[in-house]
Amino acid sequence: MEKENKKDENKSVIKDTALEYRQGFQRSVGNFFKWMVLAILVGYLVGGVSSLFAYVITYVTNFRAGHSWTFYLLPVAGLCIVFLYQKIGQEDRGTNQVLSTIRAEDDVPLRSAPLVFVATALTHLTGGSAGREGAAIQLGGSIGNQLGRWFRLDREDRHVMVMCGMSAAFAAVFGTPMAAAVFAMEVVSVGIMYYSALLPCVISALIASKFAAGIGIHPESFHVSNIPELTMVTGVKMVVIAAGCAVVSILFCLALKGAGEFYKRWLKNPYIRVVVAGLVIIAITTLLQTTDYMGAGSNLIERAVEHGEANPSAFLWKILLTALTMKAGFRGGEIVPSFCIGATFGCVMGQLIGLSPSVCAAAGMAALFCGMTNCPITSILIAFELFGFQGASYYLIAVAVSYACSGYFGLYSKQTIVYSKYKAKYDSRRTGA
Repeated sequence: MEKENKKDENKSVIKDTALEYRQGFQRSVGNFFKWMVLAILVGYLVGGVSSLFAYVITYVTNFRAGHSWTFYLLPVAGLCIVFLYQKIGQEDRGTNQVLSTIRAEDDVPLRSAPLVFVATALTHLTGGSAGREGAAIQLGGSIGNQLGRWFRLDREDRHVMVMCGMSAAFAAVFGTPMAAAVFAMEVVSVGIMYYSALLPCVISALIASKFAAGIGIHPESFHVSNIPELTMVTGVKMVVIAAGCAVVSILFCLALKGAGEFYKRWLKNPYIRVVVAGLVIIAITTLLQTTDYMGAGSNLIERAVEHGEANPSAFLWKILLTALTMKAGFRGGEIVPSFCIGATFGCVMGQLIGLSPSVCAAAGMAALFCGMTNCPITSILIAFELFGFQGASYYLIAVAVSYACSGYFGLYSKQTIVYSKYKAKYDSRRTGA
């Protein structure tokens, strides 16, 4: 009788275990197909909108280059941007609002997408010193969030949809799908990767990148020349340059924060603020007698990386003009300007200490991006996708040193440092300009 009872118990345990595994397998398969379908949808939809956005930014930039008078309309463009945001009643908190949405502290509305699209186009048309990735991330995040609402996903799944949209937009605009997929998972909370979003972020980023390339929005890539063999001497030199990039990233964060506080204290009226800032930017640019600092600064990046040439003070002027532009009320982003600052600073440092300026410019880009965003994995992947793997050792050194030396400063105030950068313990510090 006891043997029969044990047999029955064993059969029951086996049956329960089999049922548990079957249910687990069904859930996994269901989640896989759910996120594959949603990721493909987000990839095509956000990829299409972001490709249009990239095309418009390229068009208005080329138009400005051929019609220099548009630069003098910068204050007028600023007035239009402030009017649009005030009229629609949308407080713009940029990428910080997207990060807050992922952490369930805020909700990025769909109307952010057209607003930031138009505002960024106006900023670039009139020569404001701004990038485009902030607008792209808002575009992708707001569309992803709205799709989650339409499909009646729960709060946690909507957060994944926001990250999915961020990845798709980043990949379409920059053409770096690996970095785009990881960035969305890495930037929210430093020390924690949101691996639940890995599948949708990867799929949407790849699809958006291919979609953009298919309609003529080709990814940027730069040829790095004169890459020396890694030795103790060249390695130490790269450590010095990377530490310098960390300091410059802190300076950039402080400049952004300082400009914002100055405007809030002395130019509280947003209309007066944006007009005064526009006039100051025009005056500085006129005195410098160059158009190099208008827009994102891709021309300076190309010159530094591919030709090893940079004005010694270029990174300082780019910091100043970007801070004045972005904190006055113009729209765009700070990431591409940070690339420009890192490339020009790295190039100049390479010339000073006798290391290939081209390699130093490329490493400087990755290092400064890491110092600004606290995203080392994304920074490494960006370097690989933009510059190739031949100088991988230098890029790894640059990113690692910059991450360690940049402290708890960062571009996004809603980003949380969950674990200490220096010890394996919970830290929960906030960072941001």
